[in-house]
Amino acid sequence: MPRDQAQTLFERIGGEETVASLVDAFYARVLSDPELAAFFENTSMNKLRHMQREFFAAALGGPIRYTGRSLSEAHYGRGITVQHLRRFVDHLLATLRAFDLAEEDVYEIATRIDTYADEVLGQATVDG
Repeated sequence: MPRDQAQTLFERIGGEETVASLVDAFYARVLSDPELAAFFENTSMNKLRHMQREFFAAALGGPIRYTGRSLSEAHYGRGITVQHLRRFVDHLLATLRAFDLAEEDVYEIATRIDTYADEVLGQATVDG
């Protein structure tokens, strides 16, 4: 079945329901990773999942607006390294592939999320 280029990436992967399932599956992987779990020890996972659903939906062209803090502010001073981010992205890729998405969509999602790497690593200013 050919991909409909008129659809947003959000629509192509299944919309809000798929994004919610992806976020849940993704954080199950992240929280089971001993190198990443500590970053979430004092975090409300319900709030985080809600914010991540908004973030992913907005980043993928969906109609949902992200209402959370800037990524720079949310990650500032947390000690996140390139290695941590790489593990995080590896879990994201594994999750996306487990959902049997088209490889082009997996690549596009990873590329869009990668544009935020500097903010997560604290290499962008907190003010934006």
